[in-house]
Amino acid sequence: MDGRPRIWARTKANEAIYTFVAVDETGRPVKIPEVTPETELEKSRYDAALRRKQLSLLLAGKIKPNDATELKALFD
Repeated sequence: MDGRPRIWARTKANEAIYTFVAVDETGRPVKIPEVTPETELEKSRYDAALRRKQLSLLLAGKIKPNDATELKALFD
């Protein structure tokens, strides 16, 4: 070592989407009330999340392009 400090640049390495599931006392998934965005920021984030979800399902082959209505709306 030459005694000089090393300088490290920060680089984005990963990004993730978390999915939370409500469960009952036996560990089975349960339905919860739908989220209703109220502010403009909440509405914007909600819409963006829906588009990301549809894109993920589309890329995984779980929905057909015609079923990705929010994504289609971007191009109409």
